[in-house]
Amino acid sequence: MSRTVSSWILSSARNSSVLRGKGRWYSICIPDRNELKWRLLVSKRCLYRAGSCSRSAFSSPRAFRHSSAEEEQLSFQLSASQINDILRAGELCHRAPPGSGRKGGSVLSFESNQLASNSPMEDRRSAATCLRTAGMLFGVFDGHAGAACAQARLPHYIAVSLMPRQSLQEIELAVEAMRPVRPILRRHGHPGDARDRRLSSRYFENLRVYWQHLLDLDAEPGLSLEEAMICAFKRLDSDISLEVQAPQDNELLRNIALQVAFSGATACVAHVDGVHLHVANTGDCRAVLGVREEDGTWSTLPLTRDHNAFDEFEIRRLKREHPRSEEKTLFVNDRLLGILMPSRAFGDVQLKWSKELQHSVLENGCDVEALNIYQYVPPNYHTPPYLTAEPEVTYHKLRSKDKFLVIASDGLWEMLSNERVVQLVAGHLTELSVQKPQLSFEKPVNLGYMHNLLLQRKSKGLASLDQNIATHLIRHAIGGNERGQVDQEKLAAMLALPDDLARMYRDDITVTVVYFNSESIEDYYRSN
Repeated sequence: MSRTVSSWILSSARNSSVLRGKGRWYSICIPDRNELKWRLLVSKRCLYRAGSCSRSAFSSPRAFRHSSAEEEQLSFQLSASQINDILRAGELCHRAPPGSGRKGGSVLSFESNQLASNSPMEDRRSAATCLRTAGMLFGVFDGHAGAACAQARLPHYIAVSLMPRQSLQEIELAVEAMRPVRPILRRHGHPGDARDRRLSSRYFENLRVYWQHLLDLDAEPGLSLEEAMICAFKRLDSDISLEVQAPQDNELLRNIALQVAFSGATACVAHVDGVHLHVANTGDCRAVLGVREEDGTWSTLPLTRDHNAFDEFEIRRLKREHPRSEEKTLFVNDRLLGILMPSRAFGDVQLKWSKELQHSVLENGCDVEALNIYQYVPPNYHTPPYLTAEPEVTYHKLRSKDKFLVIASDGLWEMLSNERVVQLVAGHLTELSVQKPQLSFEKPVNLGYMHNLLLQRKSKGLASLDQNIATHLIRHAIGGNERGQVDQEKLAAMLALPDDLARMYRDDITVTVVYFNSESIEDYYRSN
C-alpha cells in the first residue's frame, strides 16, 4: 500500500464530519461518496444542533481516537490472500435441486455475500423456499440507527399472508392442541447470519395473532400476491410498534423491543413463482433485472424506486398526506423533516408516533442513553406519522431473456450504477463460461498434464477469479477506479480501515444475485 494513498485517507479523515461515540445522530453529510446519505453516526461529547448538517458543526480534530503517533503505525498492507479472506467470509451459494417444479422451478441458483462497515453490521439478508405455497423469497434488509430493526422476520409474515385458509386453520389447530407445527419456510442461510433465539417465542406468538386475524377476515380465495406482500409489510411494522408498548416484565426483552422500534430498516423482498416475479420495496434498497437481448447485448430493467427526497412520486405522496402549511418543511436538506434520507422504513417510531406517546414509552423506566436510542423531535413535527413501511410492489412476468436479478442494500448502489452492476455480472458469467476447464479427453489424463493445466490457468489470472458473483460486485464497489478496474491499493486500504474510519468511506453492503432457469421459463411458454 503506497504511503500516498494511506496518508490521503488519514488526512481526509481528520478533516471530515464524522464523530464517533455513544450518542446517535441521523442527519450528517458524508464526504467522498457517490451520493449524500444519512446514516447513524455517534458522538461522545457534542450536543445536537437541530437542522445543522454542515461540516463546521461537526468537524473536530479530536473526533478520532488515533493520535498522530498511532497514525504512523497504521498499516494498510493486506496480502491478496487476506483480501480474499475478508471479502469471501460472508459468501453463500445455493443451487435449486433438479425438478424442483412449482417450488421455484424458474430459479436456477442464487449467490449472496455481505461486507460490514458498521460494527455490528446493520444489514441482514434472507433466502427461503415456501413450503406451504409455491415460490421462493429473497430479501435484503438495511438497518439504520443500529442493527436491531433489520430482522429477517418479514419472510414469515409474507409466507403466512400467502397461505390458503385451510392451511392457516391446520396450523392454528396444531398450536391449540400443542402439536408440532410443520415449517412454513425452508431457510437457505449462512452459518454466520444473525439470529436471536431469545425472541423466537414472542415473535411466534405475534405471528400467530396475525394468522388468526387473517382467519377472522374469512376471505376466500384469500389475498392476491401483491396484497399479501403489502399486508405483511404493514403488519410487521405494526407489531414492532405494539411490542414496545405492551407490558413486559422481562427487562432484556423490553430493551430489545425499544431498540427495534426506535431504530429503523429499509427492505426489498422478491417472490419468485415460476415466471411470476413480484418485488416489494420499502426504502432505498434496490432490485435490478439483467436482460440479455436477442443481439447479445445486455440491458437493465429496474424493478424498484428509491423512496427518498429525490423521488417526485414520494414528494407528491407526502404532500397529499399532510397540510399545505407543511409543504416546505417535509423535506429539509433532502431529508425527511431534515433527519431521515429514506421516506419509507420499518421502525423509526420517532417519526410515526405522537410526541405524547413517545414521551410515555421512554419515560417508563427506560435508560435512553444506555440503549443508544435516538431522541430528537424536530421543530416541524405536527401531523405524524410522516413515515410508512408500506411497500411499493412491482410485478414482472419473466421471459427467457431475463437472466438474473440483483437485490442489494444501498451500500452497493452508492458505489455502482444499475448499468455497471448488470455489466459486471454479465461479464463475470462470460468469463466463467470461457474459463471452465475442458476435462473430457479421449486418452487418460495424468497428474503432470493436470498440473500444467492449473499452472496455465494461474498464469492467466484465472485462479483468482471470484466464483461468487456477489463477492465480485463487492470487490468492484469498494476497489473500483474510474477506468472500471479494481485498484488493489484502494481495495486494500478500504478493507484495512479501522472501525472508526471505515464508515466514512463505505456502507454495509449486502448483495444477492438470483439466476433464472431459461429452459424452465421457455417450457412454461411452450406449454401455455
